[in-house]
Amino acid sequence: MTKGYSFFLFFLFFFSVNAQDKLLIKGSILDFTSHLPLESATVYFSNVKDSTVIEYATTDKNGFFEIATKKHDKPVFLKVSYIGYQNYVEDQKGILANKDFGKIYLVVNTNALKDVIVKNEAPPITVKKDTLEFNAQSFKVRPDSNVETLLKQLPGVEVDNDGKVTVNGKTVSQFLVNGKPFFDRDGAVALKNLPAEIIKKVQVSDLKTKKEELSRQEASSDDSSINFTIDNNKYKGFFGKFLGGFGTDDRYESSFVMNYFNDKRKISVLASSNNINSSGFSMDEVFDNMGGGRNNKGNNNSSGNAKGITQSNLAGLNYSDEWFNNFDSNVSYSLANTITNNDNKSKQINFLPTSSFTTESESKTRDESTVNKVNLEFDYKINPTTRISFAPKLNQTNSNSNSDSSSISKDENDQSLNESTSKSFKENTSSNFSNTINFNKAFEKKAQNFSFVFSNNNTQSDSDVLNQSKTIFYQTGQPNDDRNQKSKNGNTYDSYSADIEFTQPITDSLRVRFGTDFGWENIKNDLKTYDFDGGYQSYSAKNELLSNYTSSKQNTVSPKLGLTFEKNKFTFNLNSGASIIEFDNHSLYLNKITDLNKKYLLPLGRAQIRYKIARSKFISLVYEYTNSLPTSSQLLAVENLANPLNTIIGNPNLNPIEKHNVNFNFRNYDFRTRSGYSLYLRGDFYDSQVVTTTVYDASGKKNTTYENVSGTYATSLGWNWNQSIKRDAHVLRYGLNLNGTYALDKGFTNAVLYNAKSLGITPKIYFAYDYGELLTIAPSYGLTYNEARYSNYLVQSSSNVIHRVNLQTTIYWPDAWVFGNDFGYTYNSKIGDGFKKDFYLWNTSLSYIFLKKSMVAKVKIYDLLNQNQGYSRTISATTIRDEENTVLKRYAMFSLTYKIQNLSGLKKPGRNNYQGEMGNRGMN
Repeated sequence: MTKGYSFFLFFLFFFSVNAQDKLLIKGSILDFTSHLPLESATVYFSNVKDSTVIEYATTDKNGFFEIATKKHDKPVFLKVSYIGYQNYVEDQKGILANKDFGKIYLVVNTNALKDVIVKNEAPPITVKKDTLEFNAQSFKVRPDSNVETLLKQLPGVEVDNDGKVTVNGKTVSQFLVNGKPFFDRDGAVALKNLPAEIIKKVQVSDLKTKKEELSRQEASSDDSSINFTIDNNKYKGFFGKFLGGFGTDDRYESSFVMNYFNDKRKISVLASSNNINSSGFSMDEVFDNMGGGRNNKGNNNSSGNAKGITQSNLAGLNYSDEWFNNFDSNVSYSLANTITNNDNKSKQINFLPTSSFTTESESKTRDESTVNKVNLEFDYKINPTTRISFAPKLNQTNSNSNSDSSSISKDENDQSLNESTSKSFKENTSSNFSNTINFNKAFEKKAQNFSFVFSNNNTQSDSDVLNQSKTIFYQTGQPNDDRNQKSKNGNTYDSYSADIEFTQPITDSLRVRFGTDFGWENIKNDLKTYDFDGGYQSYSAKNELLSNYTSSKQNTVSPKLGLTFEKNKFTFNLNSGASIIEFDNHSLYLNKITDLNKKYLLPLGRAQIRYKIARSKFISLVYEYTNSLPTSSQLLAVENLANPLNTIIGNPNLNPIEKHNVNFNFRNYDFRTRSGYSLYLRGDFYDSQVVTTTVYDASGKKNTTYENVSGTYATSLGWNWNQSIKRDAHVLRYGLNLNGTYALDKGFTNAVLYNAKSLGITPKIYFAYDYGELLTIAPSYGLTYNEARYSNYLVQSSSNVIHRVNLQTTIYWPDAWVFGNDFGYTYNSKIGDGFKKDFYLWNTSLSYIFLKKSMVAKVKIYDLLNQNQGYSRTISATTIRDEENTVLKRYAMFSLTYKIQNLSGLKKPGRNNYQGEMGNRGMN
């Protein structure tokens, strides 16, 4: 701890001393006519010789800017850029001393269109009405870096070890390339595989649905979207890379990605295969597909709570083009095959009102799935006021699984309650087709439009299961449950929905929306089970107790009314409506027909307030009242005997689920100081919630049904602060995170109502230091504290603390060599006997780059200390569960990567010849 503290003090001392060599440049940017300050103007210095950006700042609400920069003795330009104004340019012989430029006046550009800057050179940052835009060329990254590395250099952007991206505290949940998905919208492929040098701009905006985008409505989501723009005219050609590696214990990895760009046509092909738990396609620049540390994104289950070892094979194609004028298309196909093997051992304490019992279990499983996906997106601009989009998706899945398991339950006196063994094999085939059609018509009057959205989702699933099991009941005298049977289950799910809405502006600030939503849903489940017939030596004796046919139909009509008030920096949205629902449920079980038909009238409401205090400081508050229906299985009073240790029956008297949701957000980021913080508060409060009610017999067998409870809630809080400091070649980024949860759960055990209050606190502190292109050091520490307190249980409380320490280092020296290390330590304070509390995970990699940087030879070792483990503890309202799963252990791998690139824009880099328009300047 002392060493870490001294290390931190050293960096603070270094940067504070280095700051004394900085020159301070300041001034104010004002409108020439009104003399009012201009907030969010970009002020920057660039070299006269090559137009590279030296340093920049943006103005605050008073139009003030301040730039701290080093001395520069060569000619430079001082430049000011602001939306809708002529660019300001002033020659300077250099940056030689502190200087106050006083008041700089900008003149309105009468020829500029809204949200358009007419110029040859883009400023580092541009703030538009609802978009934050970064000029990628203004932010230096290492050669051959990917776009994830570029994002880490942008002010206000954070990328954590799991690949989660936030901008000014807002989660980014969509990534686009030139406005279109790159394989998928989650960014896993784009962030890791697109080179940073081809990116022209990084545009950050509020995440919108397709309907909101087409109708130009305000975003209802609190997440962000990032769009990477590529200059279609500049970058033409192809680029890609090939990777192959083989290691100890027969570990291997291979991948291939190739991209072809030509104007608006983009074609990408990728493939990968490995048996090191990387089931996606997201490679780290230092560790490739190896998981742990800095490369946890991409479904990488290599450490921590991983369950099993996965062999993965993936192939994909993405095609994007404008087929004809105003008709954009995006087509992607992927084939993914995964095989996961896992051995599991667990110990679970089950809470009862006056006692408890323990269940110990072991299992060995093998799961395989093959998934074919086709995603299509077509967008047609019929005319300037009419647009239509189609987004059909096809998904076909074949899967199979083998399981061999056993369990035994004992009471507090170590007396056996029940014991079971089971072997099963399951095959499943599933096909899904979904489509969304968005149509929008805008009228001459601003904000007046008509929208129509139609969606369908159709799924057919068929499964065959072979089950051989034996369950022994020790305390009740009931006969053992022996099963040797096959079952066939056919499921059909069909849903259709239509959303019709018209928006009418009342004033420039107020508009009203009215319309109706329609919904149709039909679900069928046909289960047939056959016991083994010894006489015929076949599975031909139908088991009526385990056979059932159920169906449910739901028709919904939801008229709605909403309004939006938008004035200056204030926005208010109100949506209200009601759902009229017919819910028909049917069951045929033991030759008995059970019908349950219900009708509901359920209100809906949502209110949202947003206030933009300053350019990057805003507050939002959302209240929403929603309700949903119990499922058919929760309502129908029909026994489900599939599990010998748990008989389930529905409750036809259940009421709908009623929930109040409150969401508060405050975010503030200062581009001038490159620091910011965010705060969110969220809560779900239930007037009515469906919970399980369970009664145990003397042998620990459960009988389960459902009841309504009220007064439950789940709340969460999050706070984040981060700052970035740049001093010449030195860059220091650091931050603090604090997340917390508090919830009240209720349920019934042995007819006694229990209350479980759970608390979770997760603070984290992190640093990242870069020294030019030579060194990166990134230490972090996180703690997770979980506590649960119970009423009407013999156990009063339980808690657990997990400590996680991580250190990432990358050294790019000597030239052409890259040495990377990820070191992690995890400590679990409370875990059951037989489970280890702590472990180290150390991954290391050494690379050599040759053949004009086109070839990389790499040696890497996973889990160098051979200590990785899969122990975990889970605390719930009714149980404490400790378990161990199979995880990857130490292996070494040698790999070769070959990069191929033939892009016209990179072969012949151009020079920006800046020709700005001089504004008018006045001095204090």
